[in-house]
Amino acid sequence: MLLTLFAFILALGLLVTFHELGHYWVARRAGVPIVRFSVGFGPVLLRRHDRHGTEWALSAIPLGGYVKMLDEAPPGADEATRRVVFNAQPLIRRVAVVTAGPAANLALAALIYAFLSLWGTQEPAAVLAAPPVGTPAAQSGVREGDMLTAVAGEPVASWTQARWRLAEPLSLGGDVILTLRSPDGTVRTDTLRLAPQAVTPDGPDPLLGAGLSLRAPYPVVGELVPGGAAERAGLRVGDRILVVGGLEDPSVEAFVETVESHAGQPLALVVLRQADRLSLSVTPRPEAVKNGLEVGRIGALIQAERPQVLVRLGPLDSLWQGVRRTADMSLFTLRMMGRMVAGEASWKNVTGPVTIAEYAGRTARIGLESYLGFLALISISIGVLNLLPIPMLDGGHLLFYLIEALRGGRPLPERARELGQRLGLGIVLGLMVLALFNDFARLFR
Repeated sequence: MLLTLFAFILALGLLVTFHELGHYWVARRAGVPIVRFSVGFGPVLLRRHDRHGTEWALSAIPLGGYVKMLDEAPPGADEATRRVVFNAQPLIRRVAVVTAGPAANLALAALIYAFLSLWGTQEPAAVLAAPPVGTPAAQSGVREGDMLTAVAGEPVASWTQARWRLAEPLSLGGDVILTLRSPDGTVRTDTLRLAPQAVTPDGPDPLLGAGLSLRAPYPVVGELVPGGAAERAGLRVGDRILVVGGLEDPSVEAFVETVESHAGQPLALVVLRQADRLSLSVTPRPEAVKNGLEVGRIGALIQAERPQVLVRLGPLDSLWQGVRRTADMSLFTLRMMGRMVAGEASWKNVTGPVTIAEYAGRTARIGLESYLGFLALISISIGVLNLLPIPMLDGGHLLFYLIEALRGGRPLPERARELGQRLGLGIVLGLMVLALFNDFARLFR
């Protein structure tokens, strides 16, 4: 619980503060006076003033931050001050300042993705299981052991990348060209014909619905019981089971079932030890279980492992991959929002702080790479959400500026802006209520 809370506060505080730094950086270069930059909200715990007169504050509630610019000149201000306040800036500068916040979030996401690509990540190889009969994958010709190497002509180095490339086609439907390499090395292309699928946070995995899943993990010897049947047979920690009793490439479940059904009977094994194939024979020890039945035991902990690949790119390729993935995710988010408005996707996809906190804690437990990927995803969400043309958000200000430009530089009347702000506040509050409802519906169902 504490890890989840800490991971959530760190994520939200970092991403919102970075968003505000974008506004601050461009406003400072536009010459706009900055009254305060606060990390956190509420009562100020620490403060200092820089040479520009900006108050830098650390506040008590660590859920983001804010930047306060001098919007209007105070009474009695001199002409120089009146010219530099935010509302007196040329339209293009105001647009730049407002856009800088969401742009900072998108840039941060691109840098995180670039760092992960440059650092390198261990990801599951895209070796596919046999698709269920009647699924689109089965109809297209996908077979057990095929390795997915490209989606719609775009190379994929891992299952993670394959899932990413398939996310939009699975949602929208249509034909997708898969490039596959068979276990014998033959390369071919199959056409996957997909119907549009409803995607919800707690719904079934759309990949499974299409018949695409990873091949079952293979059994590997973990720990050995000293003096047990496995150790006496010559098995060693790290041996990968290739054959058991004539069954080739068994799953962990199939291996365990075969051992249990051969109590007291010699069982032929073929294992892979480093690069060598070894033939062994083990006789499972009979052990009584419930109902007087006997099952075989070999005295070994069998672990489930999948083939992994190291995905790593050079500096320029990493940066390009980061920018491209951020752009793809931003467009996908916008399309999903459009589908929800059109009634083609479930509003259950709107989630709030409870779900975000849950995923923050979950990814933090998995490791730094997963947590950084989570930060990038939420940063994109913040950036895209703030660009929506809803008053109260950055996109709402940009909408007002667009109207101002169309009116020949004349701002909207104050009354119209107030009505727009109220409408925007209603929309934002409605989305917040919906997000919290979805969060608690997930918790208590």
